[in-house]
Amino acid sequence: MFTVKKSLGQHFLKDGVVIQKIVDSLMQDPFSNLLEVGPGGGALTKSLLEIPDIHFKAVELDDEKIAYLKRTYPYLQDRIIAKDFLEIDAPFTEPFTVIGNFPYNISTQILFKILDWKDQVPVVIGMFQKEVAQRAASAEGSKVYGVLSVLIQAFYEVEYLFDVSNESFNPPPKVQSGVIRLKRKQTELSVKSERAFKVLVKTAFNQRRKTLRNAVKSLFTAEVLQDELFNKRAEALSVSEFAALTFRMS
Repeated sequence: MFTVKKSLGQHFLKDGVVIQKIVDSLMQDPFSNLLEVGPGGGALTKSLLEIPDIHFKAVELDDEKIAYLKRTYPYLQDRIIAKDFLEIDAPFTEPFTVIGNFPYNISTQILFKILDWKDQVPVVIGMFQKEVAQRAASAEGSKVYGVLSVLIQAFYEVEYLFDVSNESFNPPPKVQSGVIRLKRKQTELSVKSERAFKVLVKTAFNQRRKTLRNAVKSLFTAEVLQDELFNKRAEALSVSEFAALTFRMS
């Protein structure tokens, strides 16, 4: 069959019930183009290829898995992008949905990569290490609410769908997993600029134990910093409050 490569963070899904739940979640929103990230041994791929009338592509870095997938599913001969997901260009010119059992060692970077494509990607169904999934979905006030939460939720509604036991994989990872759904928001967030928004959020959470007044003082005038809002810590601010603050940056 194939070997499992720890260096690539490979843990292959084997639980048919979980696979069906992922596919059911995917089918709740219409799509015509689908990208699977890290198909590996093809457990999820097999079900995805049964979906009628879609254009399917997969991105896979491991040559051994690529050869296996092409042997097992001849349809994939010219539909596998043999590259690192973090280095590819958008695989479709039209909008596309992204799905995958994402490699846990780069899962946060994968979400930020998808943000670069946000105008083309209306929906993402992803399996992540549970703590990453929780971070992406968490609301302000949560201990795990942070940069990832705010930047993703600025553009997507994030829903934590279900837990996945480590026994659902071969080999079982040492961590629990969770599946989340991202749906692109219909209304654009009003910000001074996306760059200003990112700088503010990253600066605020870089010293999350400090009050905003101390954490982001380099970004605002002394006068603006007198506002009581700056008595709060970063984790207490909603996405919309961060967005509104960008207009007051110096």
